[in-house]
Amino acid sequence: MTAVPPGLLDPLVMLAGAAVGAGLFLLGLALYGVRPRPAVPGRGPRRKEVLRALSTRSAVGAIAGVVVLVVTGWPVMAVGAVLLALGWRGLYGGAAEERTAMRRLEGLAAWTESLRDTIAGAAGLEQAIPSSIRAAAPTLRPHLRSLVDRLHTRMPLPDALRLFADELDDPSADLVVAALILNSKLRGPGLRDVLGALAVSAREELDMRRRVEAERRSTRRSVQIVVGTAVAFAVALVVFNPSYVEEYDSTLGQAVLVVVAGFFGAGFAWMRRLARFDKPARLLGLPSTGEVHE
Repeated sequence: MTAVPPGLLDPLVMLAGAAVGAGLFLLGLALYGVRPRPAVPGRGPRRKEVLRALSTRSAVGAIAGVVVLVVTGWPVMAVGAVLLALGWRGLYGGAAEERTAMRRLEGLAAWTESLRDTIAGAAGLEQAIPSSIRAAAPTLRPHLRSLVDRLHTRMPLPDALRLFADELDDPSADLVVAALILNSKLRGPGLRDVLGALAVSAREELDMRRRVEAERRSTRRSVQIVVGTAVAFAVALVVFNPSYVEEYDSTLGQAVLVVVAGFFGAGFAWMRRLARFDKPARLLGLPSTGEVHE
């Protein structure tokens, strides 16, 4: 049996550890998978943006993993660096999603008020909706133009409004769209009063979300400080005091490092849960088949 040269033993061990870590990750992905979601019109561009961001984070994670593996020689630390790079945005607790939702809610409230005022001088919703695009917020204009295009193709107004709600994908927008769908079917009076009340409700919800966002901002800042401190402390130990952490070079040390990294990961996940923005359930959800019946 040919002996392995001492100079090649450490790289082989590191590559084997990296392969084991990647295999465990792929095994977990294969066992649990990704929950399938029904196809929703208008989510193509959003899915492309998510895939683009995920590709960027994957590249950054791969580079970080290689750098950590070369510097420390610890496969577990390299896998942890990759996972940290992939989930870094998640540590912010959905702050960007919440800000986007608040901007959409503010635009929805303004558009509801504009539609309420436009209905007074229009013959019906079919004429009032196109007239309200000019006063709509930039976040709503593409969806409103798509709604008007569907109306021009002779799609029934209730079906076009339901697709409009699916594109917005917002619980507050569902309330406004549900009122418009009911009015388009019943053609009864009182739509202006209903839209006015919904606009007031949207403004109140926006104020409440802003207060909650101000309170959660401190929690998110604490998450960032804790994560940054833990990572900086680990890097400082490896770079400036390697003798203190040399016990992790062995197989047993790597096994202990897996346990330590697991505790850190659980703590980060718990802090992320504290600062997470939970989106309420929608009123106008898609049916189980994911289709809109005309």
